[in-house]
Formats: sequence, C-alpha cells, structure tokens
Amino acid sequence: MKIHLATDHAGLELKNALKNHLINKNHDITDHGAYEYDALDDYPDFIFPCAYAVASDSSSRGIILGGSGQGEAMAANRIKGIRAAVFYNGPIEIVKLSREHNDANILSLGARFMSEKEIYDVIEIWLNVSFDGGRHKRRIEKLDR
Repeated sequence: MKIHLATDHAGLELKNALKNHLINKNHDITDHGAYEYDALDDYPDFIFPCAYAVASDSSSRGIILGGSGQGEAMAANRIKGIRAAVFYNGPIEIVKLSREHNDANILSLGARFMSEKEIYDVIEIWLNVSFDGGRHKRRIEKLDR
C-alpha cells in the first residue's frame, strides 16, 4: 500500500521508527517530514503536503503524528477529500469504526500518549479494516461536496 507519513517534532522519533516498520512490511512510503528535530517547527508545514498527496491518490493512505494528534487532524481535514481520524489510545473500536463507517484515509496519532508497539498494533488494524459502504457512502459523499 502507498502510505504517506508526516509529523512535527513531537512525533519525529516515532515517525522514523514507523517508517522503517512499514517499509519492512513492504509498504511504499513517502515521508513528508519532519526530517530533523526542531522544537519550533509548525505541523501544518508537514501535514498539508501529506494530506494533499493522499487527497490526490484515493488508493493511498496517510499516517500523521503529533503530540495529541488533534491539531494535525484539524489541519489535514481542511483539505477536500481528506477524512482524518484521531486516535491517542482508547477503545480500539474507534480505529475500526474510522475505517468501517467513515472511510478514514488519514490516521492521526497522539505520539505522547502511545508507545511504539501500540502504534504498530493500531496501524495494523487500521490498514486492514475495509470501508462498509452502504449508508455510510452517502454520508461520505456529502462531506466531499
């Protein structure tokens, strides 16, 4: 699968580990940064290019990280065609429903609230759950008008 990654300084180490993990699982990865630690960087500078890339290729997905993942999801969701879901450790059902009901194409993770192993487990689920379609498709179409 084609997967786009992005983060600011808060998720840099996890993004780099995640990138290697996904490459080892034979995914095609594009890294939109950050590439080095800068405590003063701004997440939109990395999230927007990632979100535009996902929006332009419906077969791809994005995984973005931040301290909580909230601001990053807000930035991504400003791009038409993006449906970013936030997860920072809670019921795993949230991750499943983000795909089944919302056809989330970006997963925004709270790096300060999850371990590397937890992120790998969540991503494995998120990448393998399919969109249910049906009545949910109609709702998604309304979002993208």
